[in-house]
Amino acid sequence: MTVRRNVLAISLGCPAGIGPEVAVKAAAAAPASVTPLLVGDPAVIARAVARAGLDLGLSTVESAAELGRVPRGAVAVYAKSARLAGPAKLGRPDASAGAAQLAWVDQATDLVTAGLAGALVTGPVSKHAIATSGARGAAKFLGHTEHLARRLGAREVVMAFWSRALVTALVTTHVPIGRVPRALTAGGVATATYWLARLLSSTGVRSPRIAVASLNPHAGEDGLLGGEEAAKIAPGIEAAKARLASERRRARITGPLGAETAIRKAAAGPRRSFDGVVAMAHDQATIPMKLLAFGDAVNVTLGLPIVRTSVDHGTGYDIAPRGVADPSGMIAAMQLAARLTRA
Repeated sequence: MTVRRNVLAISLGCPAGIGPEVAVKAAAAAPASVTPLLVGDPAVIARAVARAGLDLGLSTVESAAELGRVPRGAVAVYAKSARLAGPAKLGRPDASAGAAQLAWVDQATDLVTAGLAGALVTGPVSKHAIATSGARGAAKFLGHTEHLARRLGAREVVMAFWSRALVTALVTTHVPIGRVPRALTAGGVATATYWLARLLSSTGVRSPRIAVASLNPHAGEDGLLGGEEAAKIAPGIEAAKARLASERRRARITGPLGAETAIRKAAAGPRRSFDGVVAMAHDQATIPMKLLAFGDAVNVTLGLPIVRTSVDHGTGYDIAPRGVADPSGMIAAMQLAARLTRA
C-alpha cells in the first residue's frame, strides 16, 4: 500500500462554528506540496467558501486516485462524508451537528489508517454537542485525545501543544481540578516526558532540554506544600530517562521544577533554558500557551499510530455568523502535520 503522505485529511469540526470557515481558508492557502482533503458535508463547505468570499471551487472525490484530477483552484472534498439532517444554524449547534462532527472525525481518521492520507488535522468540535447528540458512542466523548486513543487502540496517548514560543505536554488532560492529584501517576509523568522528547526530536531539536513542572507551588517545598513531587513526579522522571536511554534517544530532563519557573525558562525566546515543559494539569499548560501563542499554537496527540494535529481554539460560536475567523491556527496545524509526516 502506498501511503499518500502529502494528503491531509481535515475534519471540519462543528458545522455551527468556525471550523468550516477556517478549514476552507487554510485549504486555499495550502502550498502545492500539500493536498488538503476536507471531510464534511459539501453543502456546509460550499457555504463556508461563499461566506469567506473565496474564489475556490470544490471537487468531490471518493478515492485517493481521484485526487490527481482535482482542478487547479479547487479543493478536494471527501464525497462519502456524513451529511447533516438539515442546515446548520451558525452559532447554535443541535443534535445533528453534534453527530456529524463526530462522524467526520471518524471518517477522516479512517482515511489516514487506510493510507489514503498521511495525517489527520481536526477542526474545533463541541464536546457537549457531541456527547448529547445521541450518536453511537458519543456519550463517552471527552475530546479528540481520548476518543482517538480508544478508537485506534493506542496504549498511551499524550496531549501536547506546539508553537515557536512554547512547547508543552500534559500528564492529565480533561480531569476536574480536584481529581488531578489522584489522577497523577509516575507512569503518566514518564509517558508525557518520553513523548515530548520524541515530538521535539521530530521537529528538529537535537538532545531536547525538557523541564518537568511540579504540581504544587515551589515544587512542594520539600513536602511542606505537598508530596506528589517526591512520590510521583520524581520517579516518573527517572522512568522517562531510562526509557529514552533504552532506545538511545538523547534528552536532558530537569525537574520537578516549580511550574512558574519551568514555563518562564522555556518561553524566554533565544535565551530559553528548556525546549519544552511537561505540565501536570490542563490549565497549567494551556494558560501560558494561549497567552503566548493563541491562534498559532497547535494541539498534537502523541502516541497514536497516526499523525494528528488540531487548532488550539474552540468553536467560536459567538463569531461564526460574522465570517471573520482567523485561519492561522488551522494553517499552523496543517504545516505541523505535514512536517511530522515527513519526519
